[in-house]
Amino acid sequence: MKMPTRYTPADMAKTPLPAGRLSVQAFQTNDIELRHYAPRDADPQLPHDRDELYFVISGRGTFVRDGERVPFEPGDALFAAAGEAHRFEDFSEDFAVWVVFYGEVKGVGQG
Repeated sequence: MKMPTRYTPADMAKTPLPAGRLSVQAFQTNDIELRHYAPRDADPQLPHDRDELYFVISGRGTFVRDGERVPFEPGDALFAAAGEAHRFEDFSEDFAVWVVFYGEVKGVGQG
């Protein structure tokens, strides 16, 4: 199956969340997975089993990773290694990110 060339936050935001997931998958191959994540009110995620990059689409707030707190805004890229505790806090109502999971599954976290 040929994957689309373009993925937009607006299209992803219209897609219902799958059961048990906090984000919507845009595509996945053996090596990489792209998801759209736009939590409301709180970010309850737990550590994942792959390294991940977040690309901030909209909104502002604080990214917490293993106790480090960094402010973020649109255009920022944020990194969390597999197994690291991380979450978004104090984020604005328009908050949304692209999440890229990549690399080997490390056998930690919830995935």
